[in-house]
Amino acid sequence: MSTAITAEGLAKQYRIGQYRQAYGTLRDSLVHAAKLLARREHVAETRDIWALQDVSFDVQEGEVLGVIGRNGAGKSTLLKILTRITSPTAGRAEIRGRVGSLLEVGTGFHPELTGRENIYLNGSILGMKRREIAGKLPEIIEFSGIEKFLDTPVKRYSSGMYVRLAFSVAAHLEPEILLVDEVLAVGDAEFQRRCLGRMEEYGTSGRTVVFVSHNMPAVSRLCERVILLSGGTIAMDGPAEEVVAHYLHTETGTASWRRWEGTDSPGNDLVRLRGARVVDSDGGIVDASDVRQPVGIEIGFDVLRLGEPVFAQIKLLDQRGDIAFNALDSRPEWRVPSAPGSYVVTAWLPGNLLNEGLYTVNIAVCTAGAKLIHHAGVVEAVSFTVYDPAEGDSSRGSFTGPLRGPVRPLLEWTTASD
Repeated sequence: MSTAITAEGLAKQYRIGQYRQAYGTLRDSLVHAAKLLARREHVAETRDIWALQDVSFDVQEGEVLGVIGRNGAGKSTLLKILTRITSPTAGRAEIRGRVGSLLEVGTGFHPELTGRENIYLNGSILGMKRREIAGKLPEIIEFSGIEKFLDTPVKRYSSGMYVRLAFSVAAHLEPEILLVDEVLAVGDAEFQRRCLGRMEEYGTSGRTVVFVSHNMPAVSRLCERVILLSGGTIAMDGPAEEVVAHYLHTETGTASWRRWEGTDSPGNDLVRLRGARVVDSDGGIVDASDVRQPVGIEIGFDVLRLGEPVFAQIKLLDQRGDIAFNALDSRPEWRVPSAPGSYVVTAWLPGNLLNEGLYTVNIAVCTAGAKLIHHAGVVEAVSFTVYDPAEGDSSRGSFTGPLRGPVRPLLEWTTASD
């Protein structure tokens, strides 16, 4: 397999500070200085920042690479260098193949030309002949859904219409390498579903895709490998589910395991927590779980004296902070006074129950009466990510779009003839 993209030591420096005109008259300069003195302002010193620094990676032909990171991490700067919109301050990038890009709404479109004319313009830029573009035209028009506006200048398009046409052109003119920035968020939910489905097809067709997005479920589903950028440098490069899980855990400040010792452990004179872990069916700690596989929430605690019956509770919250469900350990053995000792209990969540995304878990050890009494508890004790490999055998089936809600169980369906 040959290399489609090579980046070696890429760096990009910008100078920030007060704006100064490159060319101006003496009069303009004196007037500007007088205004600053009148407002008792000082001339701001300029300083240099590095949007990217020493970024190196290879992308193999046919690979689908995701690039994630916080705002300002350098993701868009990287793509602009790869598309030659801007040049690097240091380093080099080499791309082998015809490149199509969708970096921001309207990139590569001429506002005075109609939608139809811009399709031909973009195709020509990609090196396609007019006959090739004409052959793809019906598919592009049908996918974009803006047929009645096709002969209107694109400067009159809404942002949604712009991105519909731009993505349709980028996806259907079939460049060998497709670079996509976070632009799909502009479209409506139905169009996003179609775009993700198209990109999934594109990735499985052997073409190379670099996909920048804040949509972590989409990144996990579409990409085999993900690069995490932080402060303009590569913080992590590896399998999609591992990098996405690391990023989400870093963002939320939680991890898939916690441990408490001595007087620092949460609790009272009856119960003390010792630890919590997210585990797979083999008992190993997991940051990311395949949606089809069971995942366990393990809680370790000490009962310090004979007293009331105690039992564990978990509360699962989705990435928006909404409660997915509460669960209590209601087994008969926890209905009698709990003997002093160390206990480890595990709540098993079956496969094909949760939706894709990040989940955090509140844990507690309680007694029950008319209401729950928490003797030991931790909010957001652990977290984990659920991803779907999109192989068609999960509760998603062949549907490629987003499914709302914290759960999406694989139900048993029956059919009866009338």
